[in-house]
Amino acid sequence: MSNNRSGLFIGGMMLGATIGALTGLLVAPRTGRETRQLLKKSASALPELAEDLSTSVQIQADRLSANARSNWDETLDRLREAISAGIDASMRESQATKQQSTQENSDSLPQHLDS
Repeated sequence: MSNNRSGLFIGGMMLGATIGALTGLLVAPRTGRETRQLLKKSASALPELAEDLSTSVQIQADRLSANARSNWDETLDRLREAISAGIDASMRESQATKQQSTQENSDSLPQHLDS
C-alpha cells in the first residue's frame, strides 16, 4: 500500500512541477519570443515526462496487482482451511450424535424386555 502512495506522490509531484513551470513561463517578465522558445523546449520535454509518468504508473499497477493476487491467494487458503475444519467438526458431531443415539437405544432395549 505504501508503494502505491509513493507512486501517486511522485506522479503528483511531476504533474505539479510541470504546471508550475508552465505557469512560471507565462507569468515571467520575458518577451513573447523568449517565452515561446521556452514553451517549445518545455513542449519537447513533455513526451519524455509522459513516458516516465506512464512507466511509473505501470510499475505501481503491477505492484498493486501482485499484492491483490497475493491477498486473494491467502484469502482462498484461509477459506479452504475453514471449510475443511467445518467439515471435520460436522463429521465428528454427526458421529457423536450417532453414538449417543445408539447408546440410548441399547440402554432402552433391556427396559422394554423387562416390561
